[in-house]
Amino acid sequence: MDTELARTFLSVVASGNFSNAANGLNVTQSTVSARIHALEELLGCRLFVRNKAGTTLTHAGRQFQKHASILVRTVEQARHDIGVARGFQATLTVGGRFGLWDHLLLNWLPLMRERAPDVSVRAEVGFEAELMQGLVEGRIDIGVMYTPQSRPGLTVEPLLEETLVLAATPEGERGGMGPGYVFIDWGPEFYARHSVLFPDHPGPAIAANIGWLGLQHILSAGGSGYFPLRVVRGLLAEGTLVRVAGAPEFALLAYMVYPADPGSDIIAAAIGAMRDVAGAEGGRRTD
Repeated sequence: MDTELARTFLSVVASGNFSNAANGLNVTQSTVSARIHALEELLGCRLFVRNKAGTTLTHAGRQFQKHASILVRTVEQARHDIGVARGFQATLTVGGRFGLWDHLLLNWLPLMRERAPDVSVRAEVGFEAELMQGLVEGRIDIGVMYTPQSRPGLTVEPLLEETLVLAATPEGERGGMGPGYVFIDWGPEFYARHSVLFPDHPGPAIAANIGWLGLQHILSAGGSGYFPLRVVRGLLAEGTLVRVAGAPEFALLAYMVYPADPGSDIIAAAIGAMRDVAGAEGGRRTD
């Protein structure tokens, strides 16, 4: 079977419809439709039901998904094995949100190197949609993110409970949610709760989809924003930033996503190391 057909099938599963899959694959929607049609002809069954809400897998589609994942993952594993750097036995690809690399996954890297010195690690930064698609296609072995989607064949495990605090430069503390406030997009749940708690807020002059950008801005220009306590703890301790008195806190869960059947001791070791690092941060979730 042409692995491009299986990859296109998995892209539709990950993105929810043919249009988004076409954008992700950088092809036309008609190309995606033609590939899915060819795959259905090859398998002799219908894989998707298309409706106004997008696409839904048929029973046959759900059955085929695990085989498609194995097929694509096998090809990717072959590429990894062929491309393994000299002196290493295997390659592990880990993707995560930028903010979760900061002070978390960056602490995981040396621990993983210590526990599995013969494994080469490829570290990637991405948002949830691309991380989930990489996981479904088998290009990413483990993804760490805030708002994962449930997909057959993947395990979603709570890893860390973040505490988002309103931190400000000393001169911006009194302003709190004033003109210097930078809105960081920590996901739909944060946005909804933020809107409820601050219904009269007129809207920020600056918004960012990556916490690091907002943090660097207020450090250089002054102001305030919501950031994970683990990230700004050192800046608070040294007085570079202060917590705004009386400001509400937000809880934000981070998750690990990995194959339900990893089929590799390497992935199991990596997952264990992530749990240990999260536990050291004091926010490890077990529910």
